[in-house]
Amino acid sequence: MPLLETQRELYAMPRGGERFRAYLRTLVDGDTGDLALPLVSMNPMGKDHLPVLLDTLLAFDAEAIARAAIEETTAAVADVDGRFRVGLVVADDAHGGWTDRHCSEYSHRFEGRALLKRGWIVAQLWTGDTPSPDAVRAETATAIHRVAHIRRRGPATTLGEMLEQEGTAMAAAGCSGPTLDAEDLAYTREVVAPFLGATDRATVIACLFGDDAANTLGYRAHGLSPGAGLALALHDGRARRRASGKRDRA
Repeated sequence: MPLLETQRELYAMPRGGERFRAYLRTLVDGDTGDLALPLVSMNPMGKDHLPVLLDTLLAFDAEAIARAAIEETTAAVADVDGRFRVGLVVADDAHGGWTDRHCSEYSHRFEGRALLKRGWIVAQLWTGDTPSPDAVRAETATAIHRVAHIRRRGPATTLGEMLEQEGTAMAAAGCSGPTLDAEDLAYTREVVAPFLGATDRATVIACLFGDDAANTLGYRAHGLSPGAGLALALHDGRARRRASGKRDRA
């Protein structure tokens, strides 16, 4: 479902109360009081960098790329029941102060049940990342594979389950990163092993996103590189796919 023009129109309004009220009218159905569009992670008070990014996405037709990714992914998730609408939403982790990247990513990856209940899959793009067709394709496919994994296996509640969920989704989507070298992967595996059963947000975020995230949020750091847990998850997800492919060929 196209959402980029809607976001761009909101940012065309002067930053202030009028735009914020328009955002709320767009976000919430006036008749039911329920969510109308999945724009919760959008920064309604975003500054000038946001319309610039949206113009870039619209210029290379990011939503056509997302539609192609949906078509390519459909066969791989054909075993999963349900009908969903997919939309691109821009989250602001630069110049806004609206969103902490790591907390928002955690919520996006693991706390999306309210959106799923309403039939939405959000492919979340970030102002802090360089926009590209490859990034749109990868994020769209990852979001779909994530939902498929949740429908097959249930919501992830422990760090170990979260690593499996994200690794499976990112590998199935063909994501190119995050990555670590072999030594750092081995170190990360050793460090996170005692915490695989953890369910608390502080431990999980520190293990998934590394010391930068932990230090920013005041959590205990474990000596991990940026995105270390996610890099380990992707590495293991790729290994599982290779092993599954070999079994299928056998």
